[in-house]
Amino acid sequence: MANINRVVLVGNLTKDPELRHTPSGMAVCGLRLAVNTRRKDGASGQWIEKPNYFDVTVWGSQGENCAQYLAKGRPVAIDGRLEWREWDAQDGTKRQAVEIVADTVQFLGGRGEDGGGSGGGNQFVPAGAASSGADADFTSADDDIPF
Repeated sequence: MANINRVVLVGNLTKDPELRHTPSGMAVCGLRLAVNTRRKDGASGQWIEKPNYFDVTVWGSQGENCAQYLAKGRPVAIDGRLEWREWDAQDGTKRQAVEIVADTVQFLGGRGEDGGGSGGGNQFVPAGAASSGADADFTSADDDIPF
């Protein structure tokens, strides 16, 4: 049986990106992403939004681009995988974390926009999901549709 480890998230950055480099010089950028989950409150019947927060790691030149062009509040789409980390803290305790390692980060919204991203060019397509070309053109004439 095949294993699948894939995460696709669209949300807003909760703080500015943090860029650092490994001893070998590889860029590593840390992002903090807020993604709202909408649910109905059982007591009041009102729809409420609950934020979920995710740590995202972006490697290499893509991480450098994130650090240069992104800022707190900016909407982004992340396509990546979950990764489990364990380490010993300075106080000697064992620590664990699950984080998202991004394969693709897509900047949403325009430059200078803190939110939104409703423009036509801002649609998110996960990596590997792009069409091969044969059925990529969905903009044919509406005259062919019988309703």
